[in-house]
Amino acid sequence: MSSKAKPRILHTELVASSRLFRVEQVHLQFSNGVERVYERMQGGNRGAVMVVPMLDEHTVLLVKEYAVGTETYELGFVKGLIDPGESVIEAANRELQEEAGFCAQTLTPLMEVALAPGYFSSKMQILLAQGLNPSKLEGDEPEPLELVPWPIEDLDGLLARPDFNESRAISALFLARKALKLS
Repeated sequence: MSSKAKPRILHTELVASSRLFRVEQVHLQFSNGVERVYERMQGGNRGAVMVVPMLDEHTVLLVKEYAVGTETYELGFVKGLIDPGESVIEAANRELQEEAGFCAQTLTPLMEVALAPGYFSSKMQILLAQGLNPSKLEGDEPEPLELVPWPIEDLDGLLARPDFNESRAISALFLARKALKLS
């Protein structure tokens, strides 16, 4: 662990906002006296979940949905925001039911990850879902999501797909394989 003192925030200023994000300029002074202005995106402080659902001990369930950032359909895992008052486990099971039509008997937290912590404050909890049973809740997706079962042993085949490239999903896959004690 570093013993360096964190920079002192001299001033923050909101420079842009939308329904999802706030962009702030953060004026910092480092311990050596150097001052800099950084920008960061502040999302809601609710947090988010990503769920790696196991249909059986050898098959992971992926979802394919439209990603406006890349303007393509991307293959990944169930994910979404944690609603106010919801626990991580409750949010994971709700998202699993909304996006994939299953609830889990067991949800195991694997790791909290950050996406570009130099710019974003948001964190995501990754969970492994096992013991799936059919259970559908109405979600907020604009179109039905395509469900794609995939053998978890075929890591190379999944990583070779051009539509499976989100860093959090790749991290989730490796964390799930480690938790399942697969090589």
